[in-house]
Amino acid sequence: MTVRLDKYLTDMQAGTRSQAKEMIRRGRITVNGSACKKPETKVAPETDVVCLDGQRLRYVRFEYYMLNKPAGVITASTDAREKTVSDLIASARKDLFPVGRLDRDTEGLLLITNDGELTHHLLSPKRKVSKTYEAILKGIPGPEAVKAFREGLSLEAVRNGTGTEEGFICKPAELVILDFDTERDESVVRITVTEGKYHQVKRMAAAVGCEVRYLRRIAMGPLRLDEKLKPGEYRELTAEELAAVCDMEEVN
Repeated sequence: MTVRLDKYLTDMQAGTRSQAKEMIRRGRITVNGSACKKPETKVAPETDVVCLDGQRLRYVRFEYYMLNKPAGVITASTDAREKTVSDLIASARKDLFPVGRLDRDTEGLLLITNDGELTHHLLSPKRKVSKTYEAILKGIPGPEAVKAFREGLSLEAVRNGTGTEEGFICKPAELVILDFDTERDESVVRITVTEGKYHQVKRMAAAVGCEVRYLRRIAMGPLRLDEKLKPGEYRELTAEELAAVCDMEEVN
């Protein structure tokens, strides 16, 4: 794989694209020990040695960030009118994107990366990657609701942003009652699903007579939300977390 020299510099956060081109034209960049003054020069990140003012820039092909998504931010890479999750990541890279999506009012774990293969790995229906949420519900689900989740709820068709999503029967899911308040008719639950249909968790709660008042994703596969991250904060994945995500076996 080769990339343009100016893109290499931008990806490595040496500056903006225009700044990178200016650095190159001024002779501040060397490739394998020789000054290079053409921004369009192709370099091989894995083998070529690129230096800025004599300091080597080591190319990182992929980046992986754990974000604690805050409510009110949309899950998208770019949007001309609204703040997106990618806007929260202080990286010069323009190829970062969220893995999957969370509703605007949903908080919690979201993986941001530029690794398309890993993204397919996590989102492929064949792999049945679990997603776990904590929710505050209006209503207190009983044993029959727990059983219905386990057996597979039937959801009705619903309008989404692109048209009508047909009704379907959910794959078996887990509903755990963590706490409840009978006076307030409110409960705290943990819900684990292995698919990601439109507003699925909210629709599943509604199917058993409850309403989601607060929703936060706390896990995706082996990746768990770092509780030290406040809403809107993020960090790079640790080597252990990345290895755990990459080592998941395919489930057919």
